Amino acid sequence: MIAVAAPGQVSVPPQLRDPVVVDGLVQVAAASGLAAVVLAVSYAREIGIERDLGGAFIRGFVQVLAMGALIGFLFSIPLAFSGVVLAAMVGYAAWESRKRGDGVPGAFRVSLLSLYVGAGVVIVTMVAAGAIAATVRNLVPVGGMIIANAMKTNSLALDRFKGEIESNRSEIEALLAVGVPPESAVAEYVTRSVHASLIPVVDAMRTLGLVYIPGMMAGMILGGANPIYAAEYQFVIMGMIFAAGGLTSMTTSLLVSRHAFTDAAQLRRFEPSDPTPTLLGAIRARL
Repeated sequence: MIAVAAPGQVSVPPQLRDPVVVDGLVQVAAASGLAAVVLAVSYAREIGIERDLGGAFIRGFVQVLAMGALIGFLFSIPLAFSGVVLAAMVGYAAWESRKRGDGVPGAFRVSLLSLYVGAGVVIVTMVAAGAIAATVRNLVPVGGMIIANAMKTNSLALDRFKGEIESNRSEIEALLAVGVPPESAVAEYVTRSVHASLIPVVDAMRTLGLVYIPGMMAGMILGGANPIYAAEYQFVIMGMIFAAGGLTSMTTSLLVSRHAFTDAAQLRRFEPSDPTPTLLGAIRARL
């Protein structure tokens, strides 16, 4: 049933009239106050990251609210559209992640393919296994969680690979000069990139249940689920995140190491791109 506002009145969606939303705004204000302290300390110490931190905080709040509204809408659409939503998430994740490898040849294409391989394989496999219910209510949030963590791993892999190559360019070029194949010349740095990109997820797995108490497990228990099953399912989620991150990182390192060389087996220069173009602007340029 659709509520119709009386003349002169503004219609407010039912979700916004829920008392829990008001409580949530109070909690948001508290979290914002803590973030403001961080910004103030940064400003006082002249660290110079207030703009990035503040912008990221505000942007994250707006985006997560938009996603909450979108998910509420998605619950009413056919399941097939969830695939479109997840594909769009991968595209945007690749666009954001490629910034960490700015200057690395083919960073966006590599990120896009790696995320589709890493997150896509895990999501499809776990839906087939029944770990992710084939419903929009489950597929979009859990799939988004897997994609987001794969994006973080991809960003770390690109950033570390770029740093390793730039720091050791002279050594790599010396190896190439004596006939060492390109893949062998950068193999050590590719391995370091994979190791570094997986540190956060490996540490999370090691401390799972002791230091790191995941929110999903706590939420399931508070919602009345069997604590043992909640723990098992949380481990499944962590396993999916680990697998997606590992596949993404390894695919990224393999592809980006190939893009780093010319057809003549020469190491390319990592030239920074133009000042952060928008995704829409890049699409228009391609067209």
